[in-house]
Amino acid sequence: MKEPFLSVIIPAYNELANFKKQALESVASYLSGKKFSWEVLIVDDGSTDGSPTLIKDFCQKHNGFYLIQNKHMGKAGTVARGVTEAKGNYLLFTDFDQATPIEEWEKLLPYLKNGSEVVIGSREVAGSKREKEPWYRHMMGKGFNFGVKLLAVGGIADTQCGFKAFEAKSAKKLFSKLQVYKPREIDHAFTGAFDVELLFIARKMGLRIAEVPIHWKHVETNRVSPLRDSLHMAFDVVKIRLYAWMGRYS
Repeated sequence: MKEPFLSVIIPAYNELANFKKQALESVASYLSGKKFSWEVLIVDDGSTDGSPTLIKDFCQKHNGFYLIQNKHMGKAGTVARGVTEAKGNYLLFTDFDQATPIEEWEKLLPYLKNGSEVVIGSREVAGSKREKEPWYRHMMGKGFNFGVKLLAVGGIADTQCGFKAFEAKSAKKLFSKLQVYKPREIDHAFTGAFDVELLFIARKMGLRIAEVPIHWKHVETNRVSPLRDSLHMAFDVVKIRLYAWMGRYS
């Protein structure tokens, strides 16, 4: 079968609430009206809330949607599994809750077509729009981004938005080089700063990176602890710099 034009990778962990909000229906509705070929890989991160059964049933009823059940590895390992399995010419990963709606993909595509290997959605550059974010989350994000610019990836306003597109070969190389976030089983819910490591590696590889303003809305979740996870992520950013000094990314 001919390779699809686009592979959409959706990491999923205990998504029952978002499934009931018909998040997947919005993705299906958008893609079903497109002329380009596509596939949607929903990669479950060892969910325990019964959502995989519902997602599997959804995939059986919607052509082009596939469920991949992974061990619990956090977001990095989950997205990495999707990248490994993807067959598309371009890869897009987007959050299950559709905080950034799938149609924002159209803002990223022109940059891929013009030669950028990595195109990241941004909530911080001019023209972006963010909704309903608690002030303290916004301030924590600002502080984290400052540390990222200082220690790892300068010149990028928003490394953490969960809406990024790649040229396929570049994505597969990037994810294979993860060190701090090399896929491994974990015992807690964790998103982490794997985006920072990806962009750090992309810079070392000389890949062209474009940052594009998108529309994003905050979706409340109780699966993460903002303070605990921010401290963990900050420590991981330091590890990225340390691993670079040790030559792990050579």
